[in-house]
Amino acid sequence: MARAAPNLTAQEAIIYLMVMTSAADGTISQKELRTIGRVVRSFPLFDSTDEQALVQTSESCGKLMASEDGMHKVLTAAQAALPDHLGETAYAAVIDVVTADENIDLTEIRILELVRNTLNVPDDGAAAIEHAARARHMTLIMEA
Repeated sequence: MARAAPNLTAQEAIIYLMVMTSAADGTISQKELRTIGRVVRSFPLFDSTDEQALVQTSESCGKLMASEDGMHKVLTAAQAALPDHLGETAYAAVIDVVTADENIDLTEIRILELVRNTLNVPDDGAAAIEHAARARHMTLIMEA
């Protein structure tokens, strides 16, 4: 039996989006996992979220992703759970995760487009969020 898209809280929806995006390239790096944890600890939206439930929420997302049309179900559930004013917040969380390992591939870029379109994040808002993420993840040594 096909697994249906779950009813999520706004916080769970953002966690699902972060997990889905980080898994887009086939692996979830340690940097991406740490970034998901940092987002949950630092974004005010997660102030009332039990950080211990993060593992369970991530595992639930993984199970949904493994089901038929899993990515579409995650996007549908997130869209239903997130009020319009949290679209850019969710996109910022996703961008932080994707830029954490300093290696963005074409699959991740496509996932970002899907998230941006699903959440109706305007192009100028997305560009500003992406620029800010690049600035946050700069290191002292620049690679050529």
